[in-house]
Amino acid sequence: MKEPALSDPLPLDDQLCFSLYAATIAINRAYKPALDRLGITYPQFLVLQTLNEAEDGCSIGAIAERLALEPSTITPLAKRLEAAGLVTRIRNPADERQVRVRLTETGKARWTETGCLGPLIVERSGMTPDRLAALNVEVAALRRALAGDRPVTQ
Repeated sequence: MKEPALSDPLPLDDQLCFSLYAATIAINRAYKPALDRLGITYPQFLVLQTLNEAEDGCSIGAIAERLALEPSTITPLAKRLEAAGLVTRIRNPADERQVRVRLTETGKARWTETGCLGPLIVERSGMTPDRLAALNVEVAALRRALAGDRPVTQ
């Protein structure tokens, strides 16, 4: 039997990109009931988490950079979160193009209700927290390498 060449396409289930994509969809489906109860989407959850990690809020650009998204993606998310009373958006008087986003008291409370969804993945996956943490380190290293941030060694 002939061994496949590196340039031969792999079957879909053997492609890392598909496995990561399908795993992301599975994680989003697992999170959905908890997020639906709170009235937020997964991208909104990520924005809330980013703001929770920042002591004094973040600019739209900083949120976008942290989440590896475009500012034009974050702006409508922030507007919807503001309409829901979870964040405030304030323009910088010195530069009207800059918008700073902060959690409101309601947003902080919602974040506390959401908390960490990690235990849900531990339960669903059957993996130990240590194994999931090691997997996360590997995937994060791959992401950084593909983004040109830092090469993967090993």
